[in-house]
Amino acid sequence: MLSAGRLGSVLRGTRAPPPSAVARRCLRVSGSRPAADESERPGGPPQAFDPALLEFLVCPLSKKPLRYEASTNELINEELGIAYPIIDGIPNMIPQAARMMTTQNKKQEDMEQH
Repeated sequence: MLSAGRLGSVLRGTRAPPPSAVARRCLRVSGSRPAADESERPGGPPQAFDPALLEFLVCPLSKKPLRYEASTNELINEELGIAYPIIDGIPNMIPQAARMMTTQNKKQEDMEQH
């Protein structure tokens, strides 16, 4: 059995493993490291939402598919009448962040679709 002093010296001699690809990505996103390309720098162009994600995203409340509305940059749940904001290309799918759509907003969006 190692004594506390011996254990401390053994641990000080060990090195942490290199960060994984996921950890490196998290560090880059969190701002702990300088950004590598122009699109990640503050003040750069905002990142666009990729509509291909609609294949995988559903409303966390109803579990129904969502519709992307480019004019408002939101994901719309027609059934519940709510809209989730998209910030820097990332949908904010927290129910408390959703905006309740008024009937006027729904009618206006319906007219824009047709």
